[in-house]
Amino acid sequence: MKTASNMKEFSAPRREPRIQQLTELHMTYEGVGSEIPIRPPDINLHGMFVNTSTHFAEGAVVNLRFRLTQLNVEVQTRGEVRYCLHGIGIGVEFVGIDESALRAIEEEIKASAKPRTRKT
Repeated sequence: MKTASNMKEFSAPRREPRIQQLTELHMTYEGVGSEIPIRPPDINLHGMFVNTSTHFAEGAVVNLRFRLTQLNVEVQTRGEVRYCLHGIGIGVEFVGIDESALRAIEEEIKASAKPRTRKT
């Protein structure tokens, strides 16, 4: 398992752009059903990093539900824990996510990357 002691493995450039604009994020441990306390994550097309102090084993399956801020689209999917940084959070890869949800995430990332102009 990757841990905080070998953090240098995570310093490589990201393969996908990420955003941190989600609301109404909920996560449950599949098979347990209780909601896990979490803080806002960052997300890309393949998964997300979720800030949580709860420990998960690699391979654990979680159910995710969140709303994309700019598009106001709710996404529900399963995810598999790929790594856990004890006391910090988990890297989750989406499993079986709908094509429509992937398109919405992609649009949200594109919309977030556009420079914002101020009205004067």
